[in-house]
Amino acid sequence: MNALDQKLSNPKDVIGSDKLPLHLIPTPALAEVALAFLEGALKYGTANWRVAGVRASIYRSADQRHGQKWWNGQNRDPKTRVHHLASLIACYMIVLDAELAGKLTDDRPPSLDAAAHIDALETTVKHLKELFKEHNPHHYTIADTQTKPEPA
Repeated sequence: MNALDQKLSNPKDVIGSDKLPLHLIPTPALAEVALAFLEGALKYGTANWRVAGVRASIYRSADQRHGQKWWNGQNRDPKTRVHHLASLIACYMIVLDAELAGKLTDDRPPSLDAAAHIDALETTVKHLKELFKEHNPHHYTIADTQTKPEPA
């Protein structure tokens, strides 16, 4: 019996197994996101977006800044010590909460079927992979830039 199975002899399991499975959210990640929300609460006030509302573009820019800093090797903001991915998640949680609360100003650009365009480009990806299948380039990662300790 795996963790998602219900114990039929326990009536709570039968009822509870159809409830929202909040236990699936990893606790360490949730704790990191809580720090991002603490930073925001100390700067702007708790749940300020539910009163003032938010613009989607402002949070999109913030998530991009945090994402790019993380992607380029900076895990935590050096000033606040908050993990950039936690801040990025907090951005999206605020936007989602604001949307659900009717407090989101949706200033995204006019709609485009970007999903269909991205999916259509998969044929070009396959073409490029086939075209360069004989090449064997080194794909550099952040690990390549880490200093390795000298052998003893």
